[in-house]
Amino acid sequence: MRAGLGILVAAVMAAQPAPAEMLEFDALDGWYDDNHVEALQTFLSTCDLIDQPDWQPVCAVAADVPQDDASARSFFELFFKPVVVGTPPALFTGYFEPELDGSPVRSGRFQYPIYRRPPELREGMVYHSRSAIEGGAIAGRGLELAWLDDPVDVYFLQVQGSGRIRMTDGSVMRVGYAGANGHAYRSVGKEMIRRGTHTLDQVSAQEIAAHVRAEPTAGRALLDTNPSYVFFRKISTLDPKDGPIGAMGRSITTLRSVAIDPRYTLLGAPVWIEKDGRDPIRRLMVAQDTGGAIKGMQRADIFYGTGAGAGNAAGTIKDGGRMVLLVPIDRAFAMLED
Repeated sequence: MRAGLGILVAAVMAAQPAPAEMLEFDALDGWYDDNHVEALQTFLSTCDLIDQPDWQPVCAVAADVPQDDASARSFFELFFKPVVVGTPPALFTGYFEPELDGSPVRSGRFQYPIYRRPPELREGMVYHSRSAIEGGAIAGRGLELAWLDDPVDVYFLQVQGSGRIRMTDGSVMRVGYAGANGHAYRSVGKEMIRRGTHTLDQVSAQEIAAHVRAEPTAGRALLDTNPSYVFFRKISTLDPKDGPIGAMGRSITTLRSVAIDPRYTLLGAPVWIEKDGRDPIRRLMVAQDTGGAIKGMQRADIFYGTGAGAGNAAGTIKDGGRMVLLVPIDRAFAMLED
């Protein structure tokens, strides 16, 4: 689950007025080349959690669809209409589940904590800022969940919202989002551009990390320009093969799950992604997550998987394209009438 997430809400497909254009499936670039069985399986993993009456009959049918590509594609074509909400180009970014080294106690190289959610922190409450927490505002209270060896890793673990921590005894702790401090997320990359140290095309997760590590004191101050701070919880119920927990409370799927803005896209809805750039993507994904920086109708964060390779891929994504929602047929026509 991404940084800045709240609990699952029963959002409507378009909670705010938004332009909508209905398409035919033939207009989706690459539609016939996708693996629709994979998309169907991802859709089914959270379909039962969609609390909207016009979705439940569709979910019931989906559960009985034969697991072959022709049947899966026919299901989507028969029960949905592609709808573009908002005006492309979209903005696509990527995220992943980091794998980091850590310790259950502070020792040696492990000097930087990640914290459990403080018991006094309530939903909607504005709590200590990042700089205050990093300065020790809640230290020594037994809230430390684990200790890492790099403050930059602590920061990016918060941005990603989940991770796997390899402990000194060889065990692996899975951690997930447990709440935030109530401060609005501010982009460090945009701050670097504002300061004139970098241009838009130079900013990536890798470049931010390298810049902060090269100048530790100034770099930590740069990270503090984002006052948002994320707390974690230990997750012991996941199989190692499962992805991290998304906003719907279930595991998300590599290159099939996206984080979206729930004001415009219903959690659990299929989303056709046409991402341009160096590594273009044309595939059907499912809106199963949200994030503090994911705002807008044509905005999505693609989950790239677990580990360094996924991080290298996700950290460079900042591409345009088009995002198309798949909406149950009755609801699609209603959207156009609204």
